[in-house]
Amino acid sequence: MLKEKTLAHLAREVRGEVLTDSFSRGRYATDASIYQIMPAGVVIPKSADDVAAALDAARDAGIPITMRGGGTSQCGQTVNAGLVVDCSKHLNRILELDIEGRRAVVEPGIVLDDLNRQLKPHGLWFPVDVSTASRATIGGMVGNNSCGSRSLRYGTTRDNVDRIEGLLADGTAFDFGPGSGNRVPETLLRQMLDLGAREALEIAERFPKVQRRVGGYNIDALVPGERPINLAHLLIGSEGTLALSTAIEIKLSPLPSKTRVLGVCHFPTFRAAMEAAKPLVGLAPTSVELVDSTMIGLARSIPIYAKTLEEFVRGAPAAMLFVEFADSQAENEENMRRLQDTMSDLGFGFGKGAEREGGVVEVWDMNLAADIGELRKAGLNIMMSMKDEGKPVSFVEDCAVPLEHLADYTDRLTEVFHSHGTEGTWYAHASEGCLHVRPVLNLKLEKDVRAMREIAEAAFDMVSAYKGSHSGEHGDGIVRSEFHGKMFGPRILAAFEEVKAAFDPESRLNPGKIVHAPKMDDRSLMRYPPDYSFDDVKTGHDWSAWPGKGGGFQGAVEMCNNNGACRKLKGGAMCPSYRVTRDERDVTRGRANTLRLALSGRLGKDALFSDEMAETMKLCVGCKACKRECPTGVDMAKMKTEVLYQRGQKLGYGRRERLIAEMPRYARLAVALRGFIRLRNKVPALAALGEKLFGLARQRSLPEFRGDFFRDAEIGKTTGQASKGKVLLFTDTFNRWMEPGIPRAALNVLTRAGYDVIAADAPGRPLCCGRTYLAAGMIDKARAEARRTLQALMPHVRAGVPIVGLEPSCLLTLRDEFLTLLPGDEAKALSENALLFEEFIAREAKAGRFDLPMASPGISARVHGHCHQKAAGVMSDMDAALALVPGLDSQTIESSCCGMAGAFGYGADTYDVSIRMGELSLLPAVREAAADDLIVANGTSCRHQICDGTGRHPLHIAEVFDRASQNALKDGG
Repeated sequence: MLKEKTLAHLAREVRGEVLTDSFSRGRYATDASIYQIMPAGVVIPKSADDVAAALDAARDAGIPITMRGGGTSQCGQTVNAGLVVDCSKHLNRILELDIEGRRAVVEPGIVLDDLNRQLKPHGLWFPVDVSTASRATIGGMVGNNSCGSRSLRYGTTRDNVDRIEGLLADGTAFDFGPGSGNRVPETLLRQMLDLGAREALEIAERFPKVQRRVGGYNIDALVPGERPINLAHLLIGSEGTLALSTAIEIKLSPLPSKTRVLGVCHFPTFRAAMEAAKPLVGLAPTSVELVDSTMIGLARSIPIYAKTLEEFVRGAPAAMLFVEFADSQAENEENMRRLQDTMSDLGFGFGKGAEREGGVVEVWDMNLAADIGELRKAGLNIMMSMKDEGKPVSFVEDCAVPLEHLADYTDRLTEVFHSHGTEGTWYAHASEGCLHVRPVLNLKLEKDVRAMREIAEAAFDMVSAYKGSHSGEHGDGIVRSEFHGKMFGPRILAAFEEVKAAFDPESRLNPGKIVHAPKMDDRSLMRYPPDYSFDDVKTGHDWSAWPGKGGGFQGAVEMCNNNGACRKLKGGAMCPSYRVTRDERDVTRGRANTLRLALSGRLGKDALFSDEMAETMKLCVGCKACKRECPTGVDMAKMKTEVLYQRGQKLGYGRRERLIAEMPRYARLAVALRGFIRLRNKVPALAALGEKLFGLARQRSLPEFRGDFFRDAEIGKTTGQASKGKVLLFTDTFNRWMEPGIPRAALNVLTRAGYDVIAADAPGRPLCCGRTYLAAGMIDKARAEARRTLQALMPHVRAGVPIVGLEPSCLLTLRDEFLTLLPGDEAKALSENALLFEEFIAREAKAGRFDLPMASPGISARVHGHCHQKAAGVMSDMDAALALVPGLDSQTIESSCCGMAGAFGYGADTYDVSIRMGELSLLPAVREAAADDLIVANGTSCRHQICDGTGRHPLHIAEVFDRASQNALKDGG
């Protein structure tokens, strides 16, 4: 913890945030490595002046300071015991842009993807395309000397940065760059020039001759030669140990050719792929990337990648190399011919009588090629999706060796793994001889920690013998810094220490990295130290798919490896609250870390039930995007339900939670009181009273319960041909009581299309999925509702009758939460037989059974997907179903969560964030739509948010079909 004097200094000088509570510090104690160090405090600067103030405060207090961007470092670069300075929230602007000169000056916290989105209209990009581009910051890439899959063509970060401005350890401002106008302390400059001249021969002898060398300091940049000496290049790859950057001048490149082609080369053995790497690189592609059979197998179990694999994988290859060319169409056709010929010369070729199994699948579809690229980029996280106690561990994963030694090196390292009873999965940059590999180890066990060191020592000995680099991409951090003496020799190591002493004589800047490092297997610095334990809670959900205490809850929580994919700002839906607040607390990773720390006793007694934990979970909207989009499948929506359940069991539930949870039970009473609800929506004083009593935002209109609510008895009154079999219409609470026109529309459509629509036998109250109970954390009551619903539906499931629902959050509960509320064959059978309306229509149409006459109800439709539709991967069925409506041009709005998210948008304490979520993309897109465009949204909450925010009244897809079929009847009549 920081002392009061230091806190006062920071409070006085820093305009940004200063975080010192244990929960906030805990969220910054880890990165994507195996290490965990609790910082004394966290500063979120709003300006370069705030960075200077944090540096002054740390220097005065005698504590370290560590700069941090996306926090995705693999080796422990961004964890330390002093102040952590997070630049990603505010220091993320383009300060200058020279389009003609292809240059830009940026702040260190700008995210690569965000930068490239802003550059794209100018035909430019920053070409160091790292796999973590959706969350990696330029400052972090500079600190790490990041590379990217196309470094074969564009080089590393060092090759694309010219100038850095910032602060030295003593607070002196500097400007390092080429030419004149630099601000460089004369003594420091002379010391560095002398070192470069003195060590030139040793550097030439000991520095590996491979492009992917990011270990140690770049003292080769100090050697006199053809290029002028630029101290900025000494800072690149220094991991924040020499200076703090506040502005970075980068080189930009023209956008790569849109006429790209990908050759997916299949190999029957892993060694064959390694032997092929050098001749394939000789064809001058932009990249050659590897995945092996283990990764292919793991990816098949992850919904977001499984469909992509089906489109380009033939048979069961032991390894594949993705060979990309980006030239003109004619040149790419020639490139692909040469690739086919080269593979044929190596003895591979599908259907060509080749000597060995294998061959090339040509991918000319750029959308598919992009999906394949995303799959490869997710390689690390796909590996981490293993649900066992053992996990692939990063410590030798980015060694780089010359291509001619690649096959022998991988064979020998695999033998080392086997000698320790483990395996490794290989992927990444075959073009550079830099293959990522992580042996599977359980670092909670002392024997596996010992094995890690023994494997590291053996691997680095091999790399040294092959004259490669032990650090080829992910930097040094804690995990590799101690081995610099072995790799570079004592003289170069002494030179590294001299550089550190010259820049940071008191070792305040991110100490313990590159020089004077701790042992890589020091368990006191690890996420799982020797005394690591986990509370054995009695959980509401069944977590047995994972190992560990709490019936597997431990293993589920520990699946978060801090890769940071949840921090992306565009594309997909995860994580909507983070996109609004940009706070580490409000991202899936931050919540998972907090939960793990609380349950392992690192945040004090009863941390799980604390208000701080409640605040951590508050802005999780339960969108389930993380379940689909997180490469390790962290299901924070379900974890939040579990946390609310645990808190409720100990402390009880609040008035608002009970009001929302019990809605299906009091719905009929609400119908009788609908006049009062209508009055509340019109009279501000009543809305204010509701906010005071129940915490319901006065600005938000409440849904009105309808007197003409939908009754299941209506189902038997509408008749059709009934020639296509039975369909059970599962009517949810929301549509039944609030928007009865939607189930009536669905009933009309299904009946007109020739289906015999039936309802389940539900004595007493209508059936309910239990969603409102889950939202409040009342898992036991949700289980009771699930059991009642399962019993009523199972006779129909056994008879093969499709269960068709309308509200995504309700119907998909039958496919998701039912499996952990009532684990067993019956729940699984129901989950496999429950379909959303659009899924059923798309399936029937594909089978040729859906032939409803329709006439377009409009010219075009703008479609918003409910979060659970996206998470379940069924938006393609929405598109397929709408494509059946003749003359209707439908376009999906690219949006994350609408912001309403069930009860979330009604909360007085979450209303503001709810609106800001909607304003990110959805509400502006609806306002921009033409007046006669149909707005389509299947979610009750989504429709409410759109109506409140724009005045437009969206339709459910069932209503679109109903109107289209009514139009056809009118035309026919």
